[in-house]
Amino acid sequence: MIEDVKKVLEMIRPALQADGGDVELVEVTADGVVKVRLVGACGHCPMSTMTLKMGIEKTLKEKVPGVREVVSVQ
Repeated sequence: MIEDVKKVLEMIRPALQADGGDVELVEVTADGVVKVRLVGACGHCPMSTMTLKMGIEKTLKEKVPGVREVVSVQ
């Protein structure tokens, strides 16, 4: 599953970079929780929660079977 998550994050990354941010994969747990770190402009943007849940999490759930949740870590 981790390789599939990495591929999807590579698809999402250009949109984040266009706004001065990025996403780093920290961990994919056995129970389907993807842990990421939002960096750059995304790290302190007031819309980062929406980006995480409505953008990254939604896309990962659609494209990678077994992804249950995406959480941001520091």
